[in-house]
Amino acid sequence: MAKKKTSVISNNWFPVWDEEFDFPLTVPELALLRIEVRENDKSQKDDFGGQTCLPVSELKSGFRSVPLHDEKGDKLKSVKLLMWFQFR
Repeated sequence: MAKKKTSVISNNWFPVWDEEFDFPLTVPELALLRIEVRENDKSQKDDFGGQTCLPVSELKSGFRSVPLHDEKGDKLKSVKLLMWFQFR
């Protein structure tokens, strides 16, 4: 299992990470991409913001709107990440 973490962006209502990660896959048919968003607040611990789990075999190259879910798995209304995927 490979883990990657983006840098923290402070005080921004519309954060843009503009970071790339490579994940070498041995069995892409079984691979899952889990994305978790956290708020980094100095006055409190890191707060959970949302998550999703995507089967890599179903992802297509290009820009995708990725919905986030709460800790119970319920879809968060109007909360999405705009992500770009590329497969080599």
